[in-house]
Amino acid sequence: MDGPDAVAFAHAQFCNDVAALPPGRWQWNAWLTAKGRVVALFALLRTGEQALRLLLPDMEAEELAQALRRYVFRRKVAITPRPDLHASGRLAAPLRAQGPVLDGTEEDDLELDFGGPALPRSLYLSRRPADADAAQAEAWAAADLRLGLPRLPAAQREQWTPQQLSLERLAAYSVRKGCYPGQEIVARTHFLGKAKRGLVLLRVPAGTVPGAEVAQAGATVGTVVSAAGHDPRLALAVLPLERDTSAPLQVDGAEAVPEPFVEGLARA
Repeated sequence: MDGPDAVAFAHAQFCNDVAALPPGRWQWNAWLTAKGRVVALFALLRTGEQALRLLLPDMEAEELAQALRRYVFRRKVAITPRPDLHASGRLAAPLRAQGPVLDGTEEDDLELDFGGPALPRSLYLSRRPADADAAQAEAWAAADLRLGLPRLPAAQREQWTPQQLSLERLAAYSVRKGCYPGQEIVARTHFLGKAKRGLVLLRVPAGTVPGAEVAQAGATVGTVVSAAGHDPRLALAVLPLERDTSAPLQVDGAEAVPEPFVEGLARA
């Protein structure tokens, strides 16, 4: 499977608590705009006392690195893309990694537990190039959606808050940590109970793409954020948390059927 890009860095302000992440563990995190909209969702790995890695499923490493360098100021920090590292995955349980605990070291290959009990997956970071396998890459992307991991193509960046993307399912943001872009909006939404939309997993028509409208009873009620897989085609859509379930949902005039999420991808 062709995997995400990697960025090595030592300090940045994200919407989860980096300081509480001990070496040898990883968690989900996100980069937000000042208005609290998600620019990128990524895995954050603490590979040493002074070393962190970002795994970016959808954003170019150099693009995010340039954005983060604006916050370095006078700190002795290197934020550098790692084109020498390659990601590969398999749809099977990891050999040694478990939950948020990594296996391997900064110098060696790393293994991550990237699934759950009902949908096990293993992700590997190595200096050895991965073999391209389009079918496996598509199966991996569909598994992302089943596990509640939204994939964000460029057109879906800066559109959604962490709550609208249901990132609490991944433990991917904190309402207690301060001083990150968008923190005030995220915390206010949480404490005032105003999150009215969240992610729903749908089985959708074959041609469904991100940005497609989700309709119900002739009215638009939501938007497709991510889509992957063939037979079935799956999608993650942002929909009202409280909605009429008696009328069917539709995408492009065909029925879209809600599916249950597979639990187990949260990392904390």
